[in-house]
Amino acid sequence: MRAMVYRGPYKVRVEDKDVPAIEHPNDAIVRVTLAAICGSDLHLYHGLMPDTRVGHTFGHEFIGVVEQVGPSVQNLAVGDRVMVPFNVFCGSCWFCARGLYSNCHNVNPNATAVGGIYGYSHTTGGYDGGQAQYVRVPFADVGPTRIPDWMHDEDAVCLTDAAATGYFGAQLGEIAEGDTVVVLGAGPVGLVAAQSAWLMGAGRVIVVDHLAERLEKARTMAYAETLDYDEVDDVVVELKKQTDFLGADVVIEAVGAEADGNLLQQVTGTKLKLQGGSPVALNWAIDGVRKGGTVSVVGAYGPIPNAVKFGDALNKGLTLRMNQTPVKRQWPRMFEHVRNGHLTPREVVTHRFPLEHIAEAYHVFSNKLDGCIKPVIVPDAA
Repeated sequence: MRAMVYRGPYKVRVEDKDVPAIEHPNDAIVRVTLAAICGSDLHLYHGLMPDTRVGHTFGHEFIGVVEQVGPSVQNLAVGDRVMVPFNVFCGSCWFCARGLYSNCHNVNPNATAVGGIYGYSHTTGGYDGGQAQYVRVPFADVGPTRIPDWMHDEDAVCLTDAAATGYFGAQLGEIAEGDTVVVLGAGPVGLVAAQSAWLMGAGRVIVVDHLAERLEKARTMAYAETLDYDEVDDVVVELKKQTDFLGADVVIEAVGAEADGNLLQQVTGTKLKLQGGSPVALNWAIDGVRKGGTVSVVGAYGPIPNAVKFGDALNKGLTLRMNQTPVKRQWPRMFEHVRNGHLTPREVVTHRFPLEHIAEAYHVFSNKLDGCIKPVIVPDAA
């Protein structure tokens, strides 16, 4: 089969790899029909995630058709069209029993923290991902879900991570009716987080970014107010001015490890790798939320320490809530919101690339060329 492979920072290409085989009775083999590149994939591409090995295939957002099932699989059949959450999880451990699928204890040797994730280095289990023609799906009875007939494929692929993570970010904020919610980052996760904040009762939503096309998307897709941080001297002071000098009730941090806005933090976090990424957005969240407020963190960070203003969070009495998204737990409610038009995930998709052009796709997405917000990969496209 053809698959994207990692050859070092900023080096990806398409090569021939063996078609994955059934390794366990609960496995399924899925022929990928649509995959996506996530902002989190760029952390791997830029060399920020430990233990990203040469030859690894990225891609934790994908949908496809079941080609083969192991003898123990009961809930799927060959020919089913399925969407696969980015979490690899067993469904039966202490954490899975409580819906914490992203923290499954049985799928990752490093499971004291994160569980398993497709295509996201050996730090998260070493599972090859879906930027390929085929992918092995472990625990096929508990992860994948058949795609509803009414659902658009691009909605489905976004729901495997980006859209679910945005929705989860709003959930973690525990938004009360009338709250002012600030979303840091107008990428796919932040855009859906802004849409979701309205669903959960927000009275005001402000999205912060510096790319014109993303801020425009926040206005047209999420009907949010926007703030370009390049146009103000101090984004935290500006947010305070806009919130009666109290701060927002809830801040959703949807940027993660490659936030810019502070040169020192960016250089030490992303270039010298002295931190697990740049904590600029996380510190803006801590400074920009009101005392007693809530910071929801769904931006991805590496496992090594960051220069985070924890003392300020303590002294302000903040509630900090965060996790990798337990995707399948979000789907029943999200499916209804998508079906009713309250959430529109596929609006974030701006570019479509054949698998053979994946190096170009990463280049365009990494450098934010051509207004790229969300690229999807079509494995069988010419």
